[in-house]
Amino acid sequence: MNSTNNNQDTEKTKETQAAPSEETKISVQDYTGEGYALPYGRVTDEIADKNLAEIEEAATSFFKEKYKTDVTVHNVVGAKDGATVFVESKGEPHFYTYAVVPIDELEKKVMTEKIWADEFQVENAIKGGLYGMIFKDEFNQLDDYFDSLAAEGQITGRTKESIQNVGGHGFSTPYYFISMRSKEAAIQPVYDLFMKNPEESAENLKKAFEDNSFSAKNLFINIQLFMADKNENPDKKIFDQIIKDLEEMNSIPRGSYSFVLNDNFIDKQSSSGMGDNSLDLLKDIIKE
Repeated sequence: MNSTNNNQDTEKTKETQAAPSEETKISVQDYTGEGYALPYGRVTDEIADKNLAEIEEAATSFFKEKYKTDVTVHNVVGAKDGATVFVESKGEPHFYTYAVVPIDELEKKVMTEKIWADEFQVENAIKGGLYGMIFKDEFNQLDDYFDSLAAEGQITGRTKESIQNVGGHGFSTPYYFISMRSKEAAIQPVYDLFMKNPEESAENLKKAFEDNSFSAKNLFINIQLFMADKNENPDKKIFDQIIKDLEEMNSIPRGSYSFVLNDNFIDKQSSSGMGDNSLDLLKDIIKE
């Protein structure tokens, strides 16, 4: 979960992020984001709680003014010197991201006028949402595949609530999220057009996509699945079958696919599902 990246203190973050223990683990089907915590956030969390309406208003204005996007605020979590505000865009392009409201602990004051966001992170989120929007048919194919797998009852994804409350990962579904390098050039004109006119049709946005500049090595589709049964370890047979299926599918979105299969549990505090027994694809599947 990358939202700790907005902490300049990444080294300290590592020290204070408690290692997952049995008490902090929860079945992925039950996880809504409850219990998620950022380092040094206890006091700021309490201050943020008392000023939620003000924080919410600041965040919605911020995204509307700076990124031409209407958002819903889902969750506010105290962090070092501030509060992280998790939001979801309304309509399309669809994405999740976050902003930070600084908090003065001594004065017990929220400084909403100093709200900020990691520009690269937000732009990345919008670009991922635009990519999902202009290649909707391809993403529908991918979603249908995962839905059919989940329907068989052996694997599952995250709950929608957990993505809303502690996601912040851009274009996200229960099964995967998109991220990209800043040098991914094909989507830039689409982003520029959207920022100029947020009402632009999907058709015109798609026309702006520079196909010949696209490199799958700059756009990542990060898949993370979980075993549906609490008592099951990640199943190598299922893992291998999904890799084979992904390699053979031709109508799914272009990009570099990473894939992790976890057991059924997620760490409440960090919202990470990675464990010692997780199966991780070592080499991305490239779809040019």
